[in-house]
Amino acid sequence: MREHDRDRAETPWHVVFAVEDVPETGEHMTLAPDAETRLAIARMAGLRELSRLEANFDLLRHGAGGLRVTGRVSATVGQNCVVTLEPVQSEIEEDIDLLYMPAATTTATDGEAAAEPKWDDPEPLIGGVVDLGALATEFLILGIDPYPRKPGAVFEPPRDQKPDAGPFAALAGLMKDRDGR
Repeated sequence: MREHDRDRAETPWHVVFAVEDVPETGEHMTLAPDAETRLAIARMAGLRELSRLEANFDLLRHGAGGLRVTGRVSATVGQNCVVTLEPVQSEIEEDIDLLYMPAATTTATDGEAAAEPKWDDPEPLIGGVVDLGALATEFLILGIDPYPRKPGAVFEPPRDQKPDAGPFAALAGLMKDRDGR
């Protein structure tokens, strides 16, 4: 299984859009998965619930075969407070601004190392399509608070019943026994 196909199989929401289907003037799309898909995304993301997920995208052709995808993912997620373990609900808003360009068709010759990708390189456009459902899911997961807290919840470590006598308490005990005091 190719890496691209494996990634698609692991993502529960797919809305595939081909670059050739985007008009020269661009395309606006509003997407929202059904309840069953939201449940699958919630399981994958480790959420208690995902009651709302919406994605708004503006697609615009870029250069020779490229695509600029801008938009916003918004969601209402349910998690458990890391302090009290009580249910917590939060809102997520994540902006998207990505450039997809066709994957390089040239390969490195013997002795040449393939160029390492840089953080600001365009995303590879594989097969001339972008999976907007997988993209929305990825940005949703990036926006999830890894340590959600209920308002006012404060972690207090357990208090010791007996104060620590310090590192020399054992020596003091030995001296006491030796001197008979």
